[in-house]
Amino acid sequence: MSTIKGWAAKAPGKPLELAAFDVGALGAEEVEVAVEYCGICHSDLSMIHNEWSNARYPFIPGHEAVGRVSALGAQAKGLSIGQRVGIGWTAESCMHCRQCLSGDQNLCASSVATIGGHHGGFADKLRAHWAWTIPLPEGIDLASAGPLLCGGITVLKPFLAYDIKPTARVGVVGIGGLGHMAVKFAAAWGCEVTAFTSTAAKADEARGFGAHHVVASRDSDAIKAIAGSLDLLLITVNVSMDWNALLATLAPKGRMHVVGAVLEPIPVPAFALIGQQREVSGSPTGSPVDIARMLDFAARHDIRPQVEMFPMSEVNEALAHLEAGKARYRIVLEAEGR
Repeated sequence: MSTIKGWAAKAPGKPLELAAFDVGALGAEEVEVAVEYCGICHSDLSMIHNEWSNARYPFIPGHEAVGRVSALGAQAKGLSIGQRVGIGWTAESCMHCRQCLSGDQNLCASSVATIGGHHGGFADKLRAHWAWTIPLPEGIDLASAGPLLCGGITVLKPFLAYDIKPTARVGVVGIGGLGHMAVKFAAAWGCEVTAFTSTAAKADEARGFGAHHVVASRDSDAIKAIAGSLDLLLITVNVSMDWNALLATLAPKGRMHVVGAVLEPIPVPAFALIGQQREVSGSPTGSPVDIARMLDFAARHDIRPQVEMFPMSEVNEALAHLEAGKARYRIVLEAEGR
């Protein structure tokens, strides 16, 4: 029970290798999950390549895992053997700091990410604290649920954190792995949705996801044509944009919220904010309660990420498919023999 077998990153940029790790006895508050599906997120690639300089090798990537509870620590609460659950970006938090006690466990300074120094979901088994092992609601599609546990809560978090109204006008920049889910959630929330994409071929798909309008994200004139119209502009890309033009799309008291890992600084002229009382913000994933609320909402409205399936044994081919920009729109690994 102390051995986990999975596809491990052993050095930056190298193909993953099947390996076994002795992880010791199950902790008193830990849960062990037999993995059935695990999504691949671009953050997995970033960690494999150590783009953020915080990877600790060797480790098993994967932080969008869906499976059944196979073992419970003596003090694990609220779960039962065989129950279907999901584990996202966070595997544990301290549960005693101010952030944890106030319900912002995802902001805990001592939180442990599911990947990097902790073995993730490209494996036969995965461990996490019971509070971060989230029960899946009835009716949710198991095969496509994994990406909701990271990407889904990432794009829904600003709606929860900033009390975005169903009457809001929402823009989503980038119709990719994150952005296509953002469009689906915003449309189901009741908002008027504008999709920004640099790929003309995605316009019809964006409308199919629920977008009411589509704007070319590299066309400054098209962006200027909707100046002052958006209450929330959600940035899901990780590349530099025409930030001045995008900020100008915000209505008075509008907010530009960043969830894409843009590595270059984003210039924010003070007067672009001051004159119309605009705001710029960002957020990580969400608390266990946020994730559970997101899953309930997704199940109720049948919000499913659009996924491509690969067997777990073809993880390196799946990662190459993602890195080449060919994923439409998320990739999920399926455990063989499940």
